Amino acid sequence: MTEDKQPEFWRWSETSWVNPAIDWEKADIITCGIDVGSVSSQAVVMADGELYCYGNMRTGSDSPNSAINSLKFALGNTTLTEEKIQYCIGTGYGRVNVPMADRSVTEIACHARGANFIYGSQVRTVLDVGGQDIKVIRCDDKGKVTNFLMNDKCAAGTGRGMEVFADLLSVPIGEVGDRSFEVEKEPSPVSSTCVVYAKSEATGLLRKGWNTNEVLAAYCAAMAERIYSLLARIGIEPEFAITGGMAKNRGVVDRLKKKIGFEPMKTTYDTQLAGAIGAALFGYALVLKGKGRGK
Repeated sequence: MTEDKQPEFWRWSETSWVNPAIDWEKADIITCGIDVGSVSSQAVVMADGELYCYGNMRTGSDSPNSAINSLKFALGNTTLTEEKIQYCIGTGYGRVNVPMADRSVTEIACHARGANFIYGSQVRTVLDVGGQDIKVIRCDDKGKVTNFLMNDKCAAGTGRGMEVFADLLSVPIGEVGDRSFEVEKEPSPVSSTCVVYAKSEATGLLRKGWNTNEVLAAYCAAMAERIYSLLARIGIEPEFAITGGMAKNRGVVDRLKKKIGFEPMKTTYDTQLAGAIGAALFGYALVLKGKGRGK
């Protein structure tokens, strides 16, 4: 007799995509960016500086395998092979452990460059909420970093923190944002965004009779406040964009929007791809300068 497997409420959908409008064989330059984060890993392949394919998946137990698997995932529905890639750049938390990378570039530089690509050259402030940290980046019209600020490495207010709460409250992570607004009255934020203490506080609120949606609302509000305090320290311009998985959580984004007083920029791209896109574009620029493999 087998035991029923416990639902993994934190687990988000892994995705891959191939651009049907691009024939990679007609491209002069093929580059790759691989962003290995603490929670997710993305591999992006670009043909002459345009997005050809990507794979977005959960980071595994070690960075090298996560990089390899994300690239396999990206190339899985194509005829392109890794040997055809002329330059690969690793970025993210595990950037120094990307086996196929020709060099590594910081995630701050890559997210600024990637945001410039997916949101447009007018973007000036980029908020990246990663799995383990929050970064606020100021950039110019070329996607070059002019200033940045980040929180301490802590799960508070990050993607990993949201995963923990989804599991604690048995709510699929994709439903957290919407359900946090299914409340009669907006509750006060939890007093701590530290995951350990917030979990304890959330459990206490449930015992007091709060329902699940009210606790979700209180935690999303606390995350929005934590993010806003970081934004306020560096200053926010209306040309404001969000990268990373948290951009998909309206429970946090809509509450943050009220605090900053204007709408964040919109994009049709997957916001989790920004770092990998930036890395692939750095590789493209290097090949144009004659730095490709075999040069």
